[in-house]
Order: sequence, then C-alpha cells, then structure tokens
Amino acid sequence: MHAVSGVTAFFGVFGAVTLLSLPWLCSLLAGLGLCMVWRGSWKFIHVALRTIKRDLMCLVVILRIRFSMYRNLRNRSTIPALFGQMVKLHPDKAALIYEATGEVWSFKELQKRSHAVAHWALTQGWAEGDVVALYMESQPLMVALWLGLAMVGVEAALINHNLRQHSLLHCVSVSGARAMVFGTEMGEAVSEVSGSLQPHMVLFSSGVRDDEEKLRSLQIQSLDVLLDRSPKHPPRYTLRKNFNDRLFYIYTSGTTGMPKAAVVVHSRYYRIAAFGFHSFGLCHDDIIYNCLPLYHSAGTIMGVGQCLLFGLTVVVRRKFSASRFWDDCVKHKCTVIQYIGEICRYLLAQPVRSSEAHHRVRVAIGNGLRSSVWEDFVQRFRIRRVGEFCATECNCSLLNIDGKVGACGFNSRILPNFYPIRLIRVQKNGDLFRDSQGLCVPCLPGEPGMLVGRINHTDPLRRFDGYADKDSTNQKIAHNVFKMGDSAYVSGDMLVMDEYGYLYFRDRSGDTFRWRGENVSTTEVEGVLSRLLGHTVVAVYGASVPGVEGKAGMAAVAHTGGQFDLDAFLIAVKKALPSYARPVFLRLMPSVDTTGETVTQTRTHTHTLKKSHMNFPLLSSGTFKIQKTRLQREGYKPQDTSEKIYFLDSRAGRYEAVTDELYNAIMEGRVCL
Repeated sequence: MHAVSGVTAFFGVFGAVTLLSLPWLCSLLAGLGLCMVWRGSWKFIHVALRTIKRDLMCLVVILRIRFSMYRNLRNRSTIPALFGQMVKLHPDKAALIYEATGEVWSFKELQKRSHAVAHWALTQGWAEGDVVALYMESQPLMVALWLGLAMVGVEAALINHNLRQHSLLHCVSVSGARAMVFGTEMGEAVSEVSGSLQPHMVLFSSGVRDDEEKLRSLQIQSLDVLLDRSPKHPPRYTLRKNFNDRLFYIYTSGTTGMPKAAVVVHSRYYRIAAFGFHSFGLCHDDIIYNCLPLYHSAGTIMGVGQCLLFGLTVVVRRKFSASRFWDDCVKHKCTVIQYIGEICRYLLAQPVRSSEAHHRVRVAIGNGLRSSVWEDFVQRFRIRRVGEFCATECNCSLLNIDGKVGACGFNSRILPNFYPIRLIRVQKNGDLFRDSQGLCVPCLPGEPGMLVGRINHTDPLRRFDGYADKDSTNQKIAHNVFKMGDSAYVSGDMLVMDEYGYLYFRDRSGDTFRWRGENVSTTEVEGVLSRLLGHTVVAVYGASVPGVEGKAGMAAVAHTGGQFDLDAFLIAVKKALPSYARPVFLRLMPSVDTTGETVTQTRTHTHTLKKSHMNFPLLSSGTFKIQKTRLQREGYKPQDTSEKIYFLDSRAGRYEAVTDELYNAIMEGRVCL
C-alpha cells in the first residue's frame, strides 16, 4: 500500500514539475545523482530514499507558491484585491461565522463592511502609511477593520487585548498610531492609559456602551454609528501600494525587552496562508474552527487567510473553551481546527463527551504540539492529519508536511541549499560560533543549534521585513553566515535535527520563555514587577513543570525583613500583566545573584499597593546582569529556610506557600496550573 502511494505521489510530483519546466526537472534529477555519487555513502542513499517523497512534495508546494507570488508581484496585487476575486467567485457563501452571536457574514457582506471602513478612514483624512491601532477581542469586525484600512493603504497595528498599562502604551506608541479602535470590553483598560496617550490620538469604540457618560468625557467616538453611515460601495481610491508593501503590524515578544511590532507585508500574508492551504491538504469547501486570538499570525493569517485568499469559511470564537470546543465543531460542521500545543492538552484533560466522536474534523493546523500529546490527541479525537508549522516574523518558516510526530518541520538532506535555512552552533554566551574564516558553523544531526534563514530581498520567500523600528530589525540580522558578505535572520529558536532532516523545537534563546501559547519576555515582566515593588531587584525566568507545555513564570524577589503582602501584590499584578505573564511561582530571597559583585541592600523603601503597606529593600546592582542559572536550576523546591516560595493557586485566587507536600503534588500533576 505504501509503495503504491509512494509511486503515485512521485508521478504526481513528476507531472506537476514537468508542467513547470522539464529541463529544470532533468537538472534536478541529474544533480541528485551526482550528489549521491559524490557523497558515495550508503547511509546518504538510505536517507535520500527515506525522504525523497517528503522533499519532492514540499518542493512542488514551494514552486507553486513561488510562481503565484511572482505573478502577484508582477500584477501589483494586494490582499484586498485578492479577496475581491474570492467575492466574485461566491458572493453569498459564508465567509465568517461569529460563534458568540451566531452571526454569519457572507463574502459580499464582509466586503461591504470593509468598504464602509475604507470610506470612514478616508473621511478621517488618513493617508497611505498612517497607522490605526486595533485593540479588541476576536470578532469578525476586526477582520473588516484591517482589511478595509488596507484598501486605502492605512496600516493596522493588532494589539494583544491582554496587555495593560505600560505594555499597552508601549505597543501603541511604537507603531506610531494616529488613532485607536477598541472594543467596549476594553474600555477600562483604555481609560487607565488615556491620559498618557499622545495628544493627537483619536479614540473610537465599538460594541455595547454601558458607560456612555464616561466614554463621552474621554471624547471617544462611536465607530458603529460612523460605519453605519458610511457607503458600502468600493471607495474611489487608487491604491499606490503593491505586493511587497506594508499591510499591518503583529506584535511579538522577541527574545528580550518589550513587544516589537513585526511588519507584515501583503506578500508575507499570502505566503503564510498559501503554505497552509497547499501543504496540509485543505479544500475550498472546508470550514475552519478558529479559537485563536486574531492579534496573532496563527489566527489572523493562517486562519482568516484561508477565507480571504482561498474561499474557505472560518468560524471565529471570541475565546477558547475546552468544554465547548467539540460541540462547536459539530454545530458548525467544521472540517479543520486550529490549535496551539496547550489547546490539545486542555482538550485531552476534558471528560469524554459524545460530540468528540461525531465531528467532521479531519485536519488540525497549529504549532507547539508535543510528542507526548500528539499521538494521544490524534487517536482520541480521530484526527487524520496534523499540520504543524512555525511561521513568525522570520524568513525561515517551517512546515511538517508529512505529519512526523513531534517535528515542527524539516530541512532537506538531499537539497539543503534549495531552502536556505540552517541550524548553526551557538556559544555558551549566546553568540554565534564562527570558524577561522569568520563564518558560522552548521550543526550536525543531534546537535542543538540556532535556526537562521538567509536573507534575499529579491526573493519573496527569503525577505525579512523586520520591525517598526530599525534597531530591533538590525538586532535580528547576522552577517557572514553562509558565506562572506551575506546576511541572515537569527530566529532566537534553538532546535535539533535528526538524521532525516526533521527539526524539533528545543527552547528559545535569550530572556524569553513560552507559557499558555504566548512568548513571555522576562525583561518586560521584570520591569513591571520592579516598578510595583518600588524598584526592587527582580529576576524572572521560566520553570519547567512535569507534563505541562512550556515553562511556568517564576519571579525571584530580593526581600529582607518586613511583611510581604501577597494579596496586594497579586491584585497589582493582575492589573498590570496579562494572565500568561503573571508569575506562577514567587521566590522571596535576601539577595539576587548578579554577574559580578553581590547585590547589596542600600535602603528600605516603603511602597503602597492598594492601600496595603509593604516594605521592600531597594537594591543597587549598578550595571551587573542578573544571574539566573542557579535560580533556574533550583526551580521551586523549598531549600533554604531564609527564603520563601509561593505558588499561585488559580482556583483559589491566591498565592500559597510551597511545602514539601504541595511540591510533590505539583511534580505528580495533582495540582492544576
């Protein structure tokens, strides 16, 4: 059976490539033969025979997308224009279904609402290149907003709706936004920062307005009223942007510091969505269940992109619900689901229900599905195909095209130069390891390394469009990597490759860890906690918990004497940080190690949180960096009587002291995180 399918796949690939270029195929096969002869190794021949089907499948996908991208580049296509083609094909087909209300938007309806947004943007006097921040929970309106803005060249900044205060202000500021549109559910968060926004910032709200008087006092306009008055026909506007120009911004934690606004151009949006469609066997009549946030690329590009560019129907859920997941899939006859690794674990933890055996889902697309969860998830829920991918702001996206358990993608061992990504060696201090000629050194199979991708701005698949600010962009680029004079994007992801070229995620370098499907910047969280505690020295890092995806946040706080008001601290933390960034473990210790002299206490500072007085030492460490190696190694096991370790009990809503009994319960998985 496998032999027949392999032969069929090969001739299918052969026919597809022949249509593209027969001489090119001959050159490819000749190159393969020469490569085998040159390497002269039975081991290499074994690897080639085991991986040729996979590599050729991906080769055809890459060629198909490459040619379509060059066509779109030549035609100066944009995402709104490509969406317009879908509208003409099936105007009355369901495009977006909003699970919260049951509202169904057809392709024609979505286009009309986007036209209304475009007219509204023009009446505001915004020009191409201006930015509008979108700050709301997932809903179809969010799609119509950025799509309508793009019709007249205005760029949206998709703000994480979990952000508050300083982080929220930073994201709005770094985008250079002239206006902010927010859902009324975010009204309180906007009120908290309204006084710190730029004076020229214009605010618009959408949704049911419970506090009409308060919003009026802040001079907030009702977007719903304005859009109702806007024309629904196409705006008389000639867009000057093309396929490689900016579409919108998506924020990422990066490896250090505050969130960075990653530039998404029209071609990158197309590339990610197209790879998903062609690699994972999607069909035009599929219905996708999308419970991922629309401020992330997975939700708004890989998910919604299938609707806009390939005519699929997308069910948008405001927030993920483990108990309602399969019921929703059955209700809407979904055939494709989107996931992050944590979602799959949550679903497996749910009691068995009838809907999980009566759904029509055949494909699951996402990232972060661990090997230990993968097989159980597929078997219990009868998922025929898992499409694992890794596509961030980088130019080295990965695809697991053949469903290899645990792999996030692969790099061909036969034609490694066709898709120029590499794992390269890294020094202990995080710098790239270089040979005597100054070039980076590729990793061998089984050797962990940093994922990098060669940059070529003339190739739509090799572009790196960077971030809103040049400094952040330059920090992610290394030079003289593959050869002298070249440049490459440094992902910050540590992976390992097996002998067949499959790539497996190991960790993120730098001060970042992943929790609840989100990248948590330790530098950002340290800054927030330090401000809350009167500028006390704080070290934040990820702590591994058995059987749990990612790493739980842990904060070590330098605290000597006095009472530490845990309740007041938690209240302040909940207000200042999104749920995934709040420390799950808290360690109070006399001092925090640094790379140099020991940090010493200089004075005691009394800080007030919610009218509760707490004493915190104000520590001085000069320019010394916090040393986290020992802290990470020791984790959350009680060891020193002079220190106290606490665990955030999410059900009880409070921090509890970690005893030996509680520690054992956490290690054995008897405690819910």
